[in-house]
Amino acid sequence: MIYESRDVAATTRPRLLPWSNLDGNPCYLVTDDTGTGRLSRLADEIEAVQLGMADDLLGHAVDLLGDHRATAPQLRYLAACLAEALHDVHRIARSRGARLPVPPGDEEGLDAVSEGGPGS
Repeated sequence: MIYESRDVAATTRPRLLPWSNLDGNPCYLVTDDTGTGRLSRLADEIEAVQLGMADDLLGHAVDLLGDHRATAPQLRYLAACLAEALHDVHRIARSRGARLPVPPGDEEGLDAVSEGGPGS
């Protein structure tokens, strides 16, 4: 008899989702499929929206920074929006990086990625 392990943790690393719980803690998804499940698709769609919004914000930032009439409150608001967008993009990069295959013999790299790595 051939036994296939259904131990999800042994085959799949948890995916960092692009949202937090009510306490602000990160949310993770553990799945044994190919990443095409309902929550995986929802996370992909939210990441796409976040990346698009960050791209749009960069365009606005270039325009505002080029305007010598920009006020201090406008620039502070821009900085706050850029910080939020950078947080989202950083989370997406960590999530996607953690799902990359680990080269054979580089298990130490897996530990650094799963713990958030340097500077997280």
